[in-house]
Amino acid sequence: MKLDRILPFAKVLLKKSVSEGDVVVDATVGNGHDTVFLAELVGETGKVYGFDVQEQAIATTKERLKQQDLLERVVLFQNGHEHLAAFIPPGEHEKITGAVFNLGFLPGSDKTVVTQAETTIRAINQLLEIMASEGIIVLVIYHGHEGGAAERDALLKHCSQLDQKTAHVLQYQFINQQHNPPFIVAIEKK
Repeated sequence: MKLDRILPFAKVLLKKSVSEGDVVVDATVGNGHDTVFLAELVGETGKVYGFDVQEQAIATTKERLKQQDLLERVVLFQNGHEHLAAFIPPGEHEKITGAVFNLGFLPGSDKTVVTQAETTIRAINQLLEIMASEGIIVLVIYHGHEGGAAERDALLKHCSQLDQKTAHVLQYQFINQQHNPPFIVAIEKK
């Protein structure tokens, strides 16, 4: 298959916006795969700020970072991404070039603990205020779970209403697959 699948395409987008020395956000660290990827992208002089409400996610991510010798590049917060602007030092705000969200639930954990559109929208709005021009926010939207359709619809409505003078918004998805496949909404700040 020559078309990028969803997760590889998310990485393509992040690679376009993130360079060594940059500041980035993993808004839902989950099992730490994106956190490791981002830590590699920003290099020794960059910083990743990672958020998750679940203790298990923070612990798993911290262990994965230790195994890859990347922990010193990352600051983890067991807190919701809707508070990111308060946790990221103000001096780093204009340096944020990328952010990623994997929405839904933490694989291998309690499927009743899911992301919520309201908190994600607050986080998106904060990022658009504090990130650098041409910074990219990547939302990977998993919507096949209970409440996932409502979250998806609210996020699509919000993102489609973002002023085109302040952001470009892209939707990338396969439209002929069964079982609610995930898709991407990417937002580039102008």
